[in-house]
Amino acid sequence: MMIATDAPFELVLVTGPSGAGRSTAINVLEDLGFEAIDNMPLLLLPRLLDGDPLKKPLALGIDVRNRDFSASALIALIDGLEARSAVRLTVLYLDCRPDVLLRRFSETRRRHPLAPAETPQLGVEREMDLLAPVRARADTLIDTSDLNVHQLREEITEWFGAGDRARLAVSVQSFSYKRGLPRGIDMVFDCRFLSNPYWQVGLRDLDGRDREVADFISQDPLFEPFYDRVLDLTRLLLPAYQDEGKAHLSIAFGCTGGQHRSVALAALLAGALVCDGAQVSVRHRELERRKQGEKV
Repeated sequence: MMIATDAPFELVLVTGPSGAGRSTAINVLEDLGFEAIDNMPLLLLPRLLDGDPLKKPLALGIDVRNRDFSASALIALIDGLEARSAVRLTVLYLDCRPDVLLRRFSETRRRHPLAPAETPQLGVEREMDLLAPVRARADTLIDTSDLNVHQLREEITEWFGAGDRARLAVSVQSFSYKRGLPRGIDMVFDCRFLSNPYWQVGLRDLDGRDREVADFISQDPLFEPFYDRVLDLTRLLLPAYQDEGKAHLSIAFGCTGGQHRSVALAALLAGALVCDGAQVSVRHRELERRKQGEKV
């Protein structure tokens, strides 16, 4: 092994289904100072690491178009890299809902690499099945279904931006249970038991970021003990995850519509963690759905 540095060499493997934004992610990482290589044969990566010392962290794009790609081969590669003490590996998986992938292939009129002479739907289904075990091994999972290219860039910058790679990055999100749980979440808190501002005429059209909504929710007798326990639990776990070597932690609050209670709790927790000195990003999934933008 010829990588002779005091700190572990940083390597990010970027993968996920075709159309989920992998190329965008590779470009963002390159802008952040990574040496970016897309679709390099899997067999060549160990040779690259055993060669002359690399001067930059490495971002490697891997998908089904790789010449020797298979899920078992990629997992074996991940196992081998994790066994190298001189390499700090992060598997970044760009995920996306099948219906969104189909729409993107329809908009671009591209053929799916796993179904070049068939319908894109068959290709999407085959690729999802093929990548399922790889997805389960991901360290960081970003669902790009509702992100445009600018939002994806911001998300990746939060996780991999220069200067804070050794720190635990925390993502705090809000969501609606009507639309299902977000993907890639480590901790979920259900706040549907709190008083719902939706039933207050003057608050219905506002959201949890508005002071009036936050004040209304805080008047619920259960609000303070619930929030205090969530904050205490989070503060207890963050150092433990940091010591364990975890790079990212995702926390989500859910309510009925994803507009009031979950948004207020997510904003409040994120603010407290920022005051503690944590690296925090905030995302309000249902509020973002209202915005129009270019899709990934």
